[in-house]
Amino acid sequence: MAEQQVTRLSFERPIAEMEARLDALRKDADQPEIRDEIQRLKLGLAELTRKVYANLSAWQIVEVARHQSRPQTVDYIDLVFDEFVELHGDKTFGDDPTIKTGWAKLDEYKVMVVGHEKGRDLAERQLCHFGCAHPEGYRKAIAKMKLAAKFGTPIVCFIDTPGAYPGIESEERGVAQAIAESMFEMSTLRTPIICVVIGEGGSGGAIGIGVGDRIAMLEFSYYSVISPEGCAGILWKSEKYKDKAAEALKFTSKDLLRFGVIDDIIEEPLGGAHRDRRLMALNIKKYLRAQLRELVKRPVDELVEERYRRFRSFGVFENDAATQAATEASASES
Repeated sequence: MAEQQVTRLSFERPIAEMEARLDALRKDADQPEIRDEIQRLKLGLAELTRKVYANLSAWQIVEVARHQSRPQTVDYIDLVFDEFVELHGDKTFGDDPTIKTGWAKLDEYKVMVVGHEKGRDLAERQLCHFGCAHPEGYRKAIAKMKLAAKFGTPIVCFIDTPGAYPGIESEERGVAQAIAESMFEMSTLRTPIICVVIGEGGSGGAIGIGVGDRIAMLEFSYYSVISPEGCAGILWKSEKYKDKAAEALKFTSKDLLRFGVIDDIIEEPLGGAHRDRRLMALNIKKYLRAQLRELVKRPVDELVEERYRRFRSFGVFENDAATQAATEASASES
């Protein structure tokens, strides 16, 4: 079932104009010639939407990933899983609402769900720090993941954050250390881990719950070491170059699949996940079901070894014979 009317992005103006024409015609839909015109416009609207979304720039993909109506972790918890039981607190400082954790069921599989939450209205967004987790959020996440590993329960992580919380209190409580410990612990957890970037995948805030056996991205999400605005500010000293930075960062799902950083792209409904969250949830559920079916059959030692080697290999693009020979010669001399 299609989603309710949502806010249109700047590049969607032609789509919005055609939708307005369609809405105007529906008032006289009882006339045969009008019904024919409506049908023609529906087909044209679908084709136009498909064409627009097939040619999005990197910055436009960022806009889609940040859409205010884009489904969040709590939406997928409701639509993908059953019997969700939320778990709270890091047993050290407090409970960060930005990180959701809890037991759930996906068909016959019991899983631990961990994900970022941004909130919907202003009050929720302020409570969740606009999706930027504090150190206690990452400590909560890894504590619940270790609990899942104790019982051999697979873990599903939903990544959707512009980055970890950058405030003074976050630094005072050791956010960098918390993220580093979370990455280390995830690399050795003896249970299958599936990570899905559902919106923004920003910096350490994302990788803090992003070390897994399978890494997937929704079609119009991004995964990057820095936001395009942050990159533009550093390289060009102005946020107005954010579109140029977005292109240079190569952080879209297609780019990262080509680089081998992710394993799969999960297709979004026509016009983005915010247009039909139920269909998006169904696509995610199909993906998770297929991956769980495969991963639970694999020996745990094999999973952990492959996970470690995979993440250690990131960033290596060239290793030709000459470079290797020079490295070996240097090592022998020392």
